[in-house]
Amino acid sequence: MIADPRIQSWHRTLLVGSLGLVSLAAWLALWQFGAALHAPVHHHHASLAPGPALLFVAAWTVMTVAMMLPTSIPLAATFQTIAGQRPDRSVLVALLIVGYLTIWALLGIVFYLAGVVLRQVTAGTSLLQGHTSVGGGLILIVAGLYQFTSLKYRCLDKCRSPLSFVLGYWQGEHERLNAFRLGAHHGLFCVGCCWALMLVMFAVGVGNLAWMLVLGAVMAIEKNVRWGRQLSAPVGILLVITGLTVYALG
Repeated sequence: MIADPRIQSWHRTLLVGSLGLVSLAAWLALWQFGAALHAPVHHHHASLAPGPALLFVAAWTVMTVAMMLPTSIPLAATFQTIAGQRPDRSVLVALLIVGYLTIWALLGIVFYLAGVVLRQVTAGTSLLQGHTSVGGGLILIVAGLYQFTSLKYRCLDKCRSPLSFVLGYWQGEHERLNAFRLGAHHGLFCVGCCWALMLVMFAVGVGNLAWMLVLGAVMAIEKNVRWGRQLSAPVGILLVITGLTVYALG
């Protein structure tokens, strides 16, 4: 660890500022090119062709950089402090972030494939014809119910304890691989905590910056604010009520 607290504070400020700028750049990209980036999400005839899949994953990754990267700043800052005066400290922190974002990119692939399968299953049926809001209502209900599950809270507790997480997973050998794996492990717990809230984007409109800001703020508060854990249940209730309303009206 760095002995001089002033140097340590400066390094932390530089890290937080850098990650903040990267996240801000992602928000600006979504604002500028949102419609083009997220067109594959709403394309009802999307297939497993590499083009649409790659575009979707790229757009999804930009969205997760905007929404989820800020929530991982406490972990990155803690890891930077633990790394101390290592000459490759910046590389290790970068690998941590890459590992974290890799898990979210993989979730994007899962969501894309799930969407393709659902479209193929419902193609040619009249189940959702004229009731396009039914699917959105079901998504909101599922996301709301997940807020009350034990898995949600187990993953949330891991995300809310960056120091114990780093100490538990940082082994001090094969440092670069270990840093990537640490970020990936944290990404898994973050996905376990937040996947359902990210799924809400498909109900309210992927690329909707207002909803992205709201959901991003909810996830950041849940993970990093002292009373954030208490927010999960009210959000779950609100999502279930909204989903039931949308489903009934659909």
